[in-house]
Amino acid sequence: MNIPIWTGTSSFSAGQTPFGFYDSQLDFQTDSDKVADFCARRLGYPLADVELQSGSFYTAFEEAITIYGNELYAYKIRENYLSLEGASSTTIPNGQLITPNLASIVRISEQYGVEAGVGGNVTWYSGSLSLVSSQQTYNMDSWAQANANLAANDSIEIKRIFYEAPPAITRYFDPYAGTGTGMIDLMDSFGWGSYSPAINFLMMPINYDLQVMQAIEFNDQIRRSNYSFELVNNNLKIFPIPNVAGTLWFEYIKKSERNNPYSNGTDLITNVAEVPFENPNYNIINSIGRQWIFEMTLTIAKEMLGYIRGKYSTIPIPDADVTLNQSDLLSSATANRTALIERLRAYFDETSRSSLLERKATENDFLQKELNKVPYTIYIG
Repeated sequence: MNIPIWTGTSSFSAGQTPFGFYDSQLDFQTDSDKVADFCARRLGYPLADVELQSGSFYTAFEEAITIYGNELYAYKIRENYLSLEGASSTTIPNGQLITPNLASIVRISEQYGVEAGVGGNVTWYSGSLSLVSSQQTYNMDSWAQANANLAANDSIEIKRIFYEAPPAITRYFDPYAGTGTGMIDLMDSFGWGSYSPAINFLMMPINYDLQVMQAIEFNDQIRRSNYSFELVNNNLKIFPIPNVAGTLWFEYIKKSERNNPYSNGTDLITNVAEVPFENPNYNIINSIGRQWIFEMTLTIAKEMLGYIRGKYSTIPIPDADVTLNQSDLLSSATANRTALIERLRAYFDETSRSSLLERKATENDFLQKELNKVPYTIYIG
């Protein structure tokens, strides 16, 4: 059976590649035959037969472009994933300018807001507990099972209990009693003592106000039976022991909601496999990228030819045998593929955001050193 091999010419038409990713792109159609001729000549044609067909070269060309796009967009995802996570998975980012944002950082910081009670993404619920006269300890887990509408194996965590003495500032100043600032004698020295204490006020520094309020709170804590509580393992102990019935208000969260890491929403990017990059548009790849693609196409074609020639180690001819170079082709193709991938990745890494900013900072340092050597002009008015 005679299978036609490379004849030296080819004519590309849509449908001659396995996947047809780029068949409709004009530049791909134009370059396919040129790349086929380039690879054949680099493999020894016309001095030696090349056991490949035009479709083999087109397949290698398509694969090389796809590898280039895969490496390019894998780099783009690594560089921007913090900004892409949580975005729409239906918006194609090809050709889009990806603007860095703090969305992922905010999602992380929200957890601190939850614990501090200043924001976050976990709901704080309000609850009330009926205090019983002469009962000091209350089991909040029992309260939760009866009142918090919990799912199975869920529990609550108390975040804030409203059981405190009136704020010290409410007892800071009592003009009718002549107390508070304790500065009546000082006001007398200013000649204001004859005025009614209800209509005069002596403003003191803020640090003095803070000390007075601290003194009131410390006095309540040491000399009086101050309002306080102790919460251990969701067992609430009230100080002092209530002597009348009443209602105690508090805020709590459901642990299941805090432990749930999932955000609501559909069609969101949740991992690198869901970033919807498509195959690159060959028409807009620049000459640097195209040269890399040409070299990778040759490498793939060399690999295919090596496997084909490996089917027979020698070919008999009259009075001799021809030894084929299968091993040379495969080892060369393997080395070239590795070198090309490493070169492309190094190129992408050198153009990463961090590398560019570092290079810019270095340039600014050198520029500043150069400017420092420029003589300063002295103006004499």
